Amino acid sequence: MKPLTPQASANRNFAFDTRILSSLAKREQKFLHSMLFAPSKSDFQLFSAFNRRATMVIRRNLYLSEELNLDEFERLARLFGLIAVRAGEVVMDARADACRPDFKADGSPVTAADLRADDLIRSCLERNLPDFPIVSEESCSGVFLKTAERFILVDPLDGTKEFIQGRDEFTINIALIQAGSPVAGAVYAPALHQLYMGGTNAYRLDIRANEGALSFSKMRPIEVRQAPSKGRRAVVSRSHLDGATKAWVKRHGITDLQPSGSSLKFCVVAEGEADVYPRLAPTMEWDTAAGHAVLLAAGGTVTDLDGRPLRYGKPDYRSTDFVARGAPRDL
Repeated sequence: MKPLTPQASANRNFAFDTRILSSLAKREQKFLHSMLFAPSKSDFQLFSAFNRRATMVIRRNLYLSEELNLDEFERLARLFGLIAVRAGEVVMDARADACRPDFKADGSPVTAADLRADDLIRSCLERNLPDFPIVSEESCSGVFLKTAERFILVDPLDGTKEFIQGRDEFTINIALIQAGSPVAGAVYAPALHQLYMGGTNAYRLDIRANEGALSFSKMRPIEVRQAPSKGRRAVVSRSHLDGATKAWVKRHGITDLQPSGSSLKFCVVAEGEADVYPRLAPTMEWDTAAGHAVLLAAGGTVTDLDGRPLRYGKPDYRSTDFVARGAPRDL
């Protein structure tokens, strides 16, 4: 499969909730079908128009679906999910080509997959959300967005080391930051076919269940679990498990460790598969923002070591040491 160009992406068939569509009259279905394929409209405009039109139709039939009553953050999370899935196709195509990594000035690896995904994501975001500044790992100029109350953080390929090593735990991360906090985000693991979205609520969607057309009707709500009094589990970095993190885990009496890569560690906590994710090693804001958004929407928290909420928009976009928690918050 060839990488999708922005124009091809604009015309891609993304099926919406078939249960909702089937409840509409034939003329309404015809209207929605023609609207979805309108090449002059952006994905976000199409989704918003679909939401308004279908809500109006269903209200006439005295039936209102919660899925059609989405707030801004929910719509943005799904838009980010759409874009991340498209970028995932580019990443998987590059992986099939066995692209070799180069190395940036700081010694970190970068591949053709990083750069191709970055191009596609920025193109889609600029077309759909032209008023939002974008800070991406692969195209960040290093200029601090001092006046940006809202901006988008992008990591087009989080877990590049896992990607190079042939592991499947790499992700595409997109998140909206508002007033220093992640309020909408999507994490997509293309090799695992798993999409996580967080806005007002958090969801997981297995892309394989959609048979080639991305539908939100099969997504599953996720939430953090109530941590057991004994046998608590920590998810830890597979590639960056340092001495400080090991000491933190030992100090809190946790012996059940689950190694994982990329921003999937946030998602493991968000869906109740672990209780805490401590990170006492350097990260960048684009590494954490999308997973942070998913975890917040699932009922969790992310704080620094003093218990203060992790904030975004720092001058160098570096994150401090943090602990991502499910419930309760006594770890």
